[in-house]
Amino acid sequence: MLSVNNLSLQFGKRVLFDEVNIKFHGDNCYGLIGANGAGKSTFLKILSGELSPTGGSVSLEPGKRMAVLSQNHFAFDEETVLHTVIQGYKELWDIMQEKDAIYAKPDFSEEDGIKASELEAKFAEMDGWNAESDAATMLSGLGIKEEDHYRQLKELEGSLKVRVLLAQALFGNPDVLILDEPTNDLDLRTITWLEDFLLDFKNTVIVVSHDRHFLDTVCTHIADLDYGKIKLYTGSYTFWYESSQLAARQRAAANKKAEEKRKELQEFISRFSANASKSRQATSRKKLLDKINVDDIQASSRRYPAIIFNQQREAGDQVLEVENLTAKVDGHTLFENLSFKVNRGDKIAFLSDNALAVSVLFEILAGERQADGGSFTYGQTITKAYLPNENAEYFDTDENLVDWLKQYSTNKDDVYVRGFLGKMLFTGEESMKSARVLSGGEKVRCMLSKMMLAEANVLLMDEPTNHLDLESIQALNNGMKDFKGTLLFTSHDHEITQTVANRIIEVFPNGQLDKLMEYDDYIKEPKIQEQREHKRGAIPA
Repeated sequence: MLSVNNLSLQFGKRVLFDEVNIKFHGDNCYGLIGANGAGKSTFLKILSGELSPTGGSVSLEPGKRMAVLSQNHFAFDEETVLHTVIQGYKELWDIMQEKDAIYAKPDFSEEDGIKASELEAKFAEMDGWNAESDAATMLSGLGIKEEDHYRQLKELEGSLKVRVLLAQALFGNPDVLILDEPTNDLDLRTITWLEDFLLDFKNTVIVVSHDRHFLDTVCTHIADLDYGKIKLYTGSYTFWYESSQLAARQRAAANKKAEEKRKELQEFISRFSANASKSRQATSRKKLLDKINVDDIQASSRRYPAIIFNQQREAGDQVLEVENLTAKVDGHTLFENLSFKVNRGDKIAFLSDNALAVSVLFEILAGERQADGGSFTYGQTITKAYLPNENAEYFDTDENLVDWLKQYSTNKDDVYVRGFLGKMLFTGEESMKSARVLSGGEKVRCMLSKMMLAEANVLLMDEPTNHLDLESIQALNNGMKDFKGTLLFTSHDHEITQTVANRIIEVFPNGQLDKLMEYDDYIKEPKIQEQREHKRGAIPA
């Protein structure tokens, strides 16, 4: 058990945590959520001992071991990949080093023999003889090829280093596992592997993630960090979100009788519990939800942006036709002879093993890049708005946000423009900030304001959730679902792709797959997986 007792942390006058009391225990997975800046990563650092609190304490049950996903991607650069993983189990690694040092002594004594024998016994007790094979199996599961296991970590590219550090945290069956954004830089296959690993993991997990599908899959509890306190809720992120929204609506309905509110909440719990029985967490999740007390459900203080995409005019029948489009970068073909027709109302998710391929495709379709071959034609009624993956060039100015957004508006009225900023939570003095000093998340919210302002009937979105917090991602998800026009997008957010897209186009260097279906069906249908592997070149034609 990991206990947090009267924990407080203060930076100057700013109070981040105020006498937090919480216990993490059992084979539960706790998703730690909170608005950007609430202190999620800081709280994890306190739990791991990396940071000391102003007051209170953290205590780990004696004899238990904690493992933490390292955020320092350079700390193990001189180590081999395999040894980096084994070092996640420090006690075992220290025994291995001490044992090897004794055996390497030129003047091996009787005393050394006794010490080596003691170390060998501990080593065997800790299953040390299987350490290398277990580490190798874990690395393979995370997509690290066997030939890379004996390379130095510094020789691997960034995304692979993240996977090695993840394997390091998972190695050796720790009693408490702390993961800060573990799905960053992972592809779909690796995320699925990690989900399955955590579902089978029998000890305590505490995780911070912006991936709602991941949280819904692995979490048994949500730890909500709000107003310097942490409140524990049973269930997944979606259960927490929907129940808190229901409670907020009930709080706003002042005339509703207490008994009616209670009945509505109870029906919500029952309905959600029934749905949980179909999930990968089926048995444990349903049992937990069945024990929920209606009084545990409370409204959240979170502020959600209002992301509403309207069309100034509806599109005609001719939307977009792409014919034999080809793009190359530095002599490498991203896609060749790509052809598809977009129909009115399509919401198409574009996939590719190479994210650059989709980014380049969107740049071409947005008119910001020339193709190396082929053509595309928009219908005469089409107006489009584009959200790029990289947006730095848009904010190379000292203009305040009102003036910044006004340049993209035909209506120059301050009140009108401020309204779009207000929907994205830039109100009062916030709307007068310089565009140059915005954070990554603030820049994306400004770009979404610009996109809403355009009132286009075709939207192009390249990884729109980058840098956004969970509240903004949830609001964006709702806005994309509710949009009545045509949407072309790519996103690593599983939930958005599943709930928004009605069509999938996967782009390969040598072709494409175009399927009118939902994302989950696309990635699970065996015949489609065969076609995907064929396109990747894994299966000879």
